[in-house]
Amino acid sequence: MAIEVGDEAPDFELKDNHGATVRLSDFRGEKAVVLLFYPFAFTGVCTGELCELRDQLPRFQNDDVQLLAVSNDSVPTLRVFGEQEGLEYPLLSDFWPHGETSRAYGVFDEDKGCAVRGTFIIDKDGVVRWTVVNGLPDARDLNEYIKALDSL
Repeated sequence: MAIEVGDEAPDFELKDNHGATVRLSDFRGEKAVVLLFYPFAFTGVCTGELCELRDQLPRFQNDDVQLLAVSNDSVPTLRVFGEQEGLEYPLLSDFWPHGETSRAYGVFDEDKGCAVRGTFIIDKDGVVRWTVVNGLPDARDLNEYIKALDSL
């Protein structure tokens, strides 16, 4: 079951597409976080969603907000994907232990071995303020993210 609005967001420590360690707790008290889980790099719907975020990046990564995108791909895969698509925000690898963070947020599909499309907007205090979880083939609406961020 996915984490719900009002829950404290589980902390995590993951490597980004450049091998740097990123912890959710590093943003506590500093920035709200848009935490986006997606199934796999290099797939059509995922690439479309992440490129749409890239094209509107100042709305999702600025002085008040940090965008973090998580998949179960390996760091080298995410590095190539980020470079190929010009993604200038952290792509985090939940590769090993496989899906540990995705499971903590309740968005890991055990049968497919990957995260479903879950998004969590977490306030500066580490509390989930908005969430949406879509199935693997269903893209999310970025306008909903914008409305949720505007309400913080």
